Amino acid sequence: MNEQQKYDVIKSLVDHNGNKKAAALKLGCTIRTINRLISKYKKQGKSAFIHGNRGRKPAHAISDALIDDIITLYNHKYYDATFSHACELLAENDDIFISPSALTNIMYKNFIVSPRTTRTVRKRLETQLHELHAKSSSKRKQDALQTAIVDISHSHSRRPRSAYFGEMIQMDASVHLWFGSTKTHLHLAIDDSTGNIVGAYFDTQETLNGYYHVFHQILTTFGIPAMFYTDRRTVFEYKQSKSKNVEKDTFTQFSYACKQLGVEIKTTSIPQAKGRVERAFQTLQQRLPIVLRLAGVETIKEANVFLNSYIKKYNAKFALPINSNKSVFEMQPDLSTIHQTLAVISERTVDSGHCIKFKNQYYKTIDSQGLQVHYLKGTKGLVIQTFDQKLLFSTNDKLYELDLVTEQEALSKSFGFTSSPKPRKRNIPSMKHPWRSETFWKFRNHGLTEEMLAC
Repeated sequence: MNEQQKYDVIKSLVDHNGNKKAAALKLGCTIRTINRLISKYKKQGKSAFIHGNRGRKPAHAISDALIDDIITLYNHKYYDATFSHACELLAENDDIFISPSALTNIMYKNFIVSPRTTRTVRKRLETQLHELHAKSSSKRKQDALQTAIVDISHSHSRRPRSAYFGEMIQMDASVHLWFGSTKTHLHLAIDDSTGNIVGAYFDTQETLNGYYHVFHQILTTFGIPAMFYTDRRTVFEYKQSKSKNVEKDTFTQFSYACKQLGVEIKTTSIPQAKGRVERAFQTLQQRLPIVLRLAGVETIKEANVFLNSYIKKYNAKFALPINSNKSVFEMQPDLSTIHQTLAVISERTVDSGHCIKFKNQYYKTIDSQGLQVHYLKGTKGLVIQTFDQKLLFSTNDKLYELDLVTEQEALSKSFGFTSSPKPRKRNIPSMKHPWRSETFWKFRNHGLTEEMLAC
């Protein structure tokens, strides 16, 4: 508008030989500036009034590639953080330094809202999306805009219960002052068809261990479910990790166990999408702390024992009867398979003493005959900590049991024995187990870019 006004004033001044002082008052400048504009107009015409920076991106502006990276990181990694907190996380973990105001502008331009976004901002962005939707002629773009409208407006369509028992298991954890004076996390799995709680476990934090115990309860009591519906915790879904420790990358552990059993995992960042388990937490937060207090429960171990009897009472009162729904749970695996599948897997290297260091302790590899097997220094393999805390070592398509190397011998070979004791035979699983190095790393690296793998 300013450029158009300057052009109109100067053009009228030149065409009608007008008053320069009056033109200077209209434009709020000096007569010297008026003379300069007249000279530019006579030489270049209307193009003389176009600003030199028109269409040129500022040197300090954020590049499009960096904006794409920020949006990707926020959608997959920091989706539950506020914009101010996301700026701190980007600087700390990804070396991306951006101000909260700049990040807010980027997110709002792409119609991404913070968990703490006000209703006024949501309404404004929703109005903009409706305007774009009305102007768009592309069906694909209209569908994308409609999805964005639904996400921003917090509107969630109703969904009927699943048809069969075991078809969908909703799983989540809730932190609350369940018992005692310290907050703990209750891991919960609930069947979408009947509303029955099929697994529950207390832990100090929302951990892989907690979800493994819930999964163990489901497998031993009912069998293998068809699908888990969870939130986007790193226990279930983790796209990128800079950590070199495999056991800290929990995406590989739980997802790999589900892959071996044929269980699908579906994740969502919207709490309303898994409303069955969210409403169960509301009921439990009102009732369970009172029952635990009256029962005198003070430790996590006591609370987990108490849950076994309480869940039966809860299901009898609030859930639909299982008999009226057809079950699609697969056959229950044997206990040994369950313990071997629900495992934590870690990469380790044999040291110069033919031993493996795991959790600050040294272990030696033992074969099925009870004899130690020696490998050269630098041999890589996988340490498998099974659900029943048994330690195995997989390398070169062979599996061994791990024995702890103590700092001091408990018995003497020279005193107290007339003959050396015979090594006991070990019951070691066959190499059909799911932790063969080739298949494990192929699964872990599936879908990761070269840049991710280099981290």
